Amino acid sequence: MDHLDRTDRPGATAGAPSSDPPPPVRVFLLCGPAGSGKSTRARALEAKGWARLSLDVAAWREGYRDHPLPDDVTVRLKARLRQECVELVRAGRDVVVDLSFWSRAMRDDYRALLRPLGVVPVTIYLPTPREVVLARLARRAGTGPDDVVVTPETASRYLDGFEPPTPDEGPLEVLEHHHGAAPARPPEWRDHAGDHRIDE
Repeated sequence: MDHLDRTDRPGATAGAPSSDPPPPVRVFLLCGPAGSGKSTRARALEAKGWARLSLDVAAWREGYRDHPLPDDVTVRLKARLRQECVELVRAGRDVVVDLSFWSRAMRDDYRALLRPLGVVPVTIYLPTPREVVLARLARRAGTGPDDVVVTPETASRYLDGFEPPTPDEGPLEVLEHHHGAAPARPPEWRDHAGDHRIDE
């Protein structure tokens, strides 16, 4: 059952006005190193109507094709994404932030950013075996923002420096099985904005 659309939430009726307050805005922070499958998940949500914010997409639009980006470019683009996130939330849009969120400090920054807006983001962590990540990155060909070439040396630095999220940080969903064959009954994401679930 697909619960990603707003009309799937309790009290929502497609095509009919409602006096009920709008459902809470949801923000997902996709967390994992390059090659963990974040962009695949983010595009699936985007297809459901979520707004997707991606550093790789923003950099690609400006002509950057290599990783890592220059420091000044990274700072500038990340600041732009933060501002866009605030604007989208204020507009009532669900947002998926497609960044690595490799450090707790980075995740805490977005929590602090959204706190004044009354939104508690959910960290969606995609743990992926090192060998799977490296194999995926080795197949990249630089054909688009979600296919940026990452050298083995850079990939190793990303993996070595990654700080996995922990439950004490805030709402957290761990997609343990996302990198392998789908089980007969696929696991689900729980939506912390309510009691219903989001199918993985």
